[in-house]
Amino acid sequence: MVEVIPGILEQEFSEIEKKVALVQGLVDWVQIDVADGTLVPNTTFLDFSALGTLTKSSLSSNLSTVNEKGYDHRLSFEAHLMVTSPEKYIRPLVDAGFRRLIAHVEANDPRRFLDEAQYESIEVGLAIDGATDFNEIEPFLEAIDVVLVMTIEAGFSGSPFLPEAVEKMKTIHRNLPDLPIEGDGGINEQTARLVKEAGATRLVSTSFLFKDPKQIAATIDTLRKA
Repeated sequence: MVEVIPGILEQEFSEIEKKVALVQGLVDWVQIDVADGTLVPNTTFLDFSALGTLTKSSLSSNLSTVNEKGYDHRLSFEAHLMVTSPEKYIRPLVDAGFRRLIAHVEANDPRRFLDEAQYESIEVGLAIDGATDFNEIEPFLEAIDVVLVMTIEAGFSGSPFLPEAVEKMKTIHRNLPDLPIEGDGGINEQTARLVKEAGATRLVSTSFLFKDPKQIAATIDTLRKA
């Protein structure tokens, strides 16, 4: 079954805390967006020491508790780095307890990011923006643990879904069928089905997932079954 990863793009720590609490016990991973205004015209919360208190408290709480759907209450965190110099964020995020870092192939030097991240005990991935040609990421695919395909233009949640991103997923899955593919952006019940059929194994949902806090568990189930 496809994995659902709640995506959190916020400028205030209190909003991040609130959303993490809403999905605690329902999923295994949460994605925190990191933007500093260099790659996309947006900024997010960038106090990684504060984020560290959140990630570490999630890891230490309810250590032996598994909910009725079989999901451990411990959460793992990945960072989606929408920045031009992702390498400078590796150490702060690793120290903050993040277990997966995904930078953009549109960054200044994605190879440097991959080279420096390999020395950490984390999963490492690259993302490709909606408008970027597949050829830009192809040389890196065999060196990463996950590829994230933006199905919107990176930077803001709630943007329109880009159908052409589905073709990138199909190409990646055809060439590297064992490489996990995350579909990120504009994910709802209809688009989830499209990206799953294209080879996506993980769905990152932000606006659709959090639009009704009382229905989050049902929305996650809907996306998994789409």
